[in-house]
Amino acid sequence: MKKILYSYLFLIFIFMSVLVPCKVYAVDITVGATTWYAWWNEKQSGDSETLDPALLYGPVLSVRFFDDFDLTFVYLTGKFDDGSNKKIQRYDFDFAFGYRLNDFFKVFTGLKYMGYKQGSYRYDSFAPELGLKATLPIAENLFLIPTLSGFYLLGSDIDNSVNRGENFNGYGVDSSLSFAYYITPAININLGGRLIYYKTNWKPDSYSPPLDDITTKIYGVILSASFTF
Repeated sequence: MKKILYSYLFLIFIFMSVLVPCKVYAVDITVGATTWYAWWNEKQSGDSETLDPALLYGPVLSVRFFDDFDLTFVYLTGKFDDGSNKKIQRYDFDFAFGYRLNDFFKVFTGLKYMGYKQGSYRYDSFAPELGLKATLPIAENLFLIPTLSGFYLLGSDIDNSVNRGENFNGYGVDSSLSFAYYITPAININLGGRLIYYKTNWKPDSYSPPLDDITTKIYGVILSASFTF
């Protein structure tokens, strides 16, 4: 799992080190903040549980260069309540490298981190992903933005109270549909919905008897604002 993370970051570093200095003057930087009011549902062995919604929030940073390329960083964190004395602290991080195909469509690849901790328990996963994003004009200064990506999951969970750690893999999709309104060419507001759906497959030797696969859905309303300079 760590080899995937380090390899991907190394390739991005090489790309930026070689190409970006050639045209450093052609860089646009976008900074902002994003929120996600989300529900968290997990289903296993026919049992399903949905946690009360929680607000995740964090910063957004995007760097566009050569007109058609961009790097985007999004970090979200928040606390979910499952009714126990210990809340679940969730962390989501997305790093993506995109290429603009034309005025409407962009392809991107990236690395996704999803993790959470509750007391002595910790869950960590990394996922390379590939996706497509569209920006469709529907009125003056108003755009419809659908995004869809698929990812492959590798991770582990650790329970320090019993000194146990297990490994898993999985796959899933990350999708969103939102409206973006440009107050000025440099300032925009984005409102819509987002769904992350993935399936966790435990390694055969992780638990005895083996655990059934877990299906996870995290979905809700997204709201963000950004400024480009």
